[in-house]
Amino acid sequence: MLPGPQGLGSLIRGNRGWGCGLADIGNDIERPLGQAVRPPRAGRRISAGAVATTLLVLAVIGVSGAIALRERPFRKPEEVAVSTPKTTVMVESAAPATEPVPQAQAAPKTNGPQIIHMPTEADGGPPSAAVVIHDPSTIGQNLRIAHIPDRALIETGETGPLPVRAADGRRPFDVYARPWSGARGARVAIVIGGLAVSQTGTQAAIAELPAEVTLGFAPQGNSIGRWMQAARQRGHEIVIQVPLEPFDYPNVNPGRNTLTVAATPDENLKNLRWALSRTTNYTGVMNYMGARFSADAAAMAPLMAELGRRGLAYLDDGSSARSLASDLALKDGVPFVAGDTSIDAVRDRGAILKKLDELEATARAKGFAVGIGSAFDLTVDTVSSWVIEAKKRGIEIVPISAVAVDPEKG
Repeated sequence: MLPGPQGLGSLIRGNRGWGCGLADIGNDIERPLGQAVRPPRAGRRISAGAVATTLLVLAVIGVSGAIALRERPFRKPEEVAVSTPKTTVMVESAAPATEPVPQAQAAPKTNGPQIIHMPTEADGGPPSAAVVIHDPSTIGQNLRIAHIPDRALIETGETGPLPVRAADGRRPFDVYARPWSGARGARVAIVIGGLAVSQTGTQAAIAELPAEVTLGFAPQGNSIGRWMQAARQRGHEIVIQVPLEPFDYPNVNPGRNTLTVAATPDENLKNLRWALSRTTNYTGVMNYMGARFSADAAAMAPLMAELGRRGLAYLDDGSSARSLASDLALKDGVPFVAGDTSIDAVRDRGAILKKLDELEATARAKGFAVGIGSAFDLTVDTVSSWVIEAKKRGIEIVPISAVAVDPEKG
């Protein structure tokens, strides 16, 4: 059915004229069969977007090439972020600018805390030099090598090796200390003295006592160096006992090379250094007797000054209420420990256990307690069994260095 006049007009306008459509029909009739009409090939147009994209790619390639060919990249290698920031220690000096300032002596590189010692004025350094401590906590020694002396902490004496502060400021008290948890719970330190006097007793004490128990070596003993190594390999912290004059001396005699009130300071220092040279790897000294000597300020002062110079602690066994050791230790910067009780004054298992229980009560009340005993078989056996049970009750057994009052650490 053909469209009407109005529809025909619309059709003509929508299809570019009815005449054009009739002409096309005529051309199709005259065209041979099998030949299709190919539409005219339109010219290819490049869009503006494609041109912009191409130019952008070329620009990026050009800039990248320019960066690659530069002698120096934009970012300097030293400005790349690293995990550990650089630290600069500055020391102001009152010395003239023309005088060279001594270099700081750095501690050997270790995985633990390090101490840098700036030379003092007495060492030839500037007046404002000081000791810079990077980590105030106890350094401690790796227990696997605890039996090996640190050569930096030894000087040669007339009678053998003597402990001394290292050039970098480390002390034997710090380096030879047994590590502990650092917790602030109830702590008990137990010191068993008299080792190296009896060979079998020493061997039994080192083998049976828990590693947390501190051992005291008598300087008059035999094979102290060998026993020291065995004790340190087992994990024990150790101290050296120094014979001091008791009342009623010489009827009551602590032994060879006793330090006395009547001796000169030089004589006492000579005897002290003999005792100190008997072995190495200890954190401090403990008095053996000495009620009279420790009550005499003139006699005690040189001893304490020597310990402070060498970086050793002083352990007072607590047997004399007149001892001046505490005040003198504070004055000379000596780490100080005082014993609370003698655990085996009565050699009976029940009595020893009672003293140990008193130590536990004291530790729970004030935070820590210190007990002193001797290497008797009964004492060693009783302490060994008590420690096991005390740990179950939440008591931490610590070395004496863990409860020392250290003036250098405030």
